[in-house]
Amino acid sequence: MQMPKPTPAHKQLARLLGDWKGEEKLYPSPWDPKGGPATGRVNNRASLDDFVVIQEYEQIRNGVSTFKGHGVFSYDPHQKCYCLHWFDSMGSPVNEFKGNFVNNVLTMTYQGAMGHNRTIMDFSKDGKYSFKMDMSQDGKEWKTFMEGNYMKE
Repeated sequence: MQMPKPTPAHKQLARLLGDWKGEEKLYPSPWDPKGGPATGRVNNRASLDDFVVIQEYEQIRNGVSTFKGHGVFSYDPHQKCYCLHWFDSMGSPVNEFKGNFVNNVLTMTYQGAMGHNRTIMDFSKDGKYSFKMDMSQDGKEWKTFMEGNYMKE
């Protein structure tokens, strides 16, 4: 039996690969009433014969690590969408985001007990990407939770 190979859709995940560092802005929210600046560090590496990208994320504020996350990005050919399984230091159950690339922008959404979340990752500039996370109670009116701009290290 011949083993499957990553499809062109799987290969789009290569945009995420590498070590990234960037400045972030957190907006006031129930988790952080004041909001403020942070630094984000992201390590994305290919795994499982290039079918997935594994992400390690760390947020640093005032020199202290304040939040960590672990993500697994994949492509689901049956649903024809990208999936992100997200785990973090808040201790919540896994969040499963789904979405697609439109040109160089990957937009993914998740609906859970705390409402709706949307992530937007824009890879339109070489060696850089921007990230935005929005939140909504109803999935219609969105409020920005955080933004970041990262450069490849």
